[in-house]
Amino acid sequence: MNKNLLIEIGVEELPALPLLKELPNIEKKWIEILKNYKLESEFKFYYTPRRLVFFHQNFKERQDDSFVEFIGAPKNIAYKDGKLSNAGLSFLQKAGISEEELEFKEIKGKEVLYYKKYIQGQKSQEILPLMIENFLKSLNFGKSMRWGEYTFEFIRAIRSMVCLLDSKVLEFELYGVKSSNKTFVHRSVSYDLLSFNSIQAYFEILEQNYIILDPEKRKEKILNEFKALEQKHFINIAQDDELLNEVIAITEYPSALLGGFDKNYLEIPKEVIITSMRENQRYFAVFKNEELSNHFIVVSNSVCKDYTQIIEGNERVLRARLSDAMFFWKNDLKTGLNPDKLSYITYLENLGSMKDKSLREEYIAEILCEIYNNPNTKDIKTAIKYSKADLNSQMVYEFTNLQGIMGSYYAKAMGFNEAICLAIKEQYLPDGENSKLPSNEFSSIVSLANKLDTLLGLFSIGKLPSGSKDPYALRRAASGVLKIILNTKKDLDLDDLFSKICKNYKEFDIQILKDFIFERLYTFYEVNASFIKAVLSSKNTNIIYINNAIKALIKISQKENFSENFSTFKRLANIASKPKYPLEKTLFTQEEENKLYEAFLQTLNFNDVEEKLDSLFALKPLIDNFFDKVMINVDDEKIKNNRQALVYQIYSEFLKIADIKEVSL
Repeated sequence: MNKNLLIEIGVEELPALPLLKELPNIEKKWIEILKNYKLESEFKFYYTPRRLVFFHQNFKERQDDSFVEFIGAPKNIAYKDGKLSNAGLSFLQKAGISEEELEFKEIKGKEVLYYKKYIQGQKSQEILPLMIENFLKSLNFGKSMRWGEYTFEFIRAIRSMVCLLDSKVLEFELYGVKSSNKTFVHRSVSYDLLSFNSIQAYFEILEQNYIILDPEKRKEKILNEFKALEQKHFINIAQDDELLNEVIAITEYPSALLGGFDKNYLEIPKEVIITSMRENQRYFAVFKNEELSNHFIVVSNSVCKDYTQIIEGNERVLRARLSDAMFFWKNDLKTGLNPDKLSYITYLENLGSMKDKSLREEYIAEILCEIYNNPNTKDIKTAIKYSKADLNSQMVYEFTNLQGIMGSYYAKAMGFNEAICLAIKEQYLPDGENSKLPSNEFSSIVSLANKLDTLLGLFSIGKLPSGSKDPYALRRAASGVLKIILNTKKDLDLDDLFSKICKNYKEFDIQILKDFIFERLYTFYEVNASFIKAVLSSKNTNIIYINNAIKALIKISQKENFSENFSTFKRLANIASKPKYPLEKTLFTQEEENKLYEAFLQTLNFNDVEEKLDSLFALKPLIDNFFDKVMINVDDEKIKNNRQALVYQIYSEFLKIADIKEVSL
């Protein structure tokens, strides 16, 4: 007979970010526990900052009975001189049986030791405490804590434990807490545990005492209140899913409230105000007529009739924050950007100061301007010279994630032109998987110079990523290099570029860095990975060409009968070998050789990679005919070599685009 099961782990307030990081794994880990204990069952998982809850309907009262087969050594090895050998005795111990219970079974023509053991399923109530303990131990929130005199650890102190099968309380003790039919309700109502006598009563007591157990319902309440505030006050609340998830994780009964601050603070750059509100107070920014408003949204977890005092308290806190920000802003404007002070900031050991980094970036930018034929070399170098100078500002010291953004404001105040200011602001783009790219070529060169110097510098001193560890975000930098170059749509050959800019770094194997950069391409396309490997095996280092080659290979692979047609070219690639002598048309003795060669010459007229690939694949009927009618390995050495040369020339032309040996379908 199946029953309903309720499990609640009551804790002190869970920190939002560690909880959200582990959240995708919580249900998976409980499913794995259920599977391991043969009690698979559908369930619903809920959480608030003070509880983790699992609710099962139709939970098994006991495990299913089962059988386990034990298979041992062959009979002639298990017995020696009529007595059990060590192998036989070991089997008895493993199966937990006596010699009288021993059986034999013929498996693959041999009579072997065999025993089929019946295992009676345990009652759920007997094993649930162990399941819950194993589940809690499996959770990984990062840092853990101890409390009281206990030696066990968890992210926060566990204060209550509920485990009900229907209305029966399963009694056990974990983490110093005895299970019961009691739970905590909202602190605005009571600090004491409240009792309930059934699972239904548990849900009712939470609802009646301002606990919204389902995070989706808390989200719905917040968004509905956002919408009501927007309509009432003619405002727009900034959409911020990451912040919304954080607020959902720290509230049990959320209430969206509108607060305000003095309009004079709008003199501060909006990024500062938004960052201060978001990072320090978890406030949502408010816009009116597409401009930042002197208002904010706070999501309170309190329950009361009048929220005036809560709003006023949050306004006082924000006022102090914005007052500090205004002080930093005005002081930084007086000081301005001074790149010479970068000499006093160490970049990395063996890579000098931040000023040294800027000088290397200026040199890279100069080379990039030559390659791109960009006439703004002087302004681009100026942008780079001042790009890191805001590191010395009070505002960036307080809000490190505004580096570059603040520099652009200070540069504008100093009278620099719009292109320079924008490039300083966009120097770190793209700074994430879904980040925007620099908005123009000027900014792109500045950003490329920054990322290339970071990669070359770190690789030159051996600071390479290992496994999942990438403390300097070099994978992100490499992806950014590729994305920017592809976005500019201008040819850039890494071999050519590195040969010109590597002189400013300690000597190292540059091929390792090139391979590292090109490895990022595997994440750029939803395609058979062997296509990318095949293109990279061509050893071409022009990024635009590589991208075009991958896209061309993807496009042709989507054509009808590609797999069947491709087998011809796979065969050609596999038998191609470098000939001893160059091809001579006069040595052709069969019509099939002439026809294939003449058609092949036509493919050399195409420069566009897609057209070239199409023309090469169009050779398929002639190649099939060649393989059917022409013998390559003939006795005449010259003719044999000439036919090898023909096959190799076709393969070599493919190789300029992709090594088709590497393609696997």
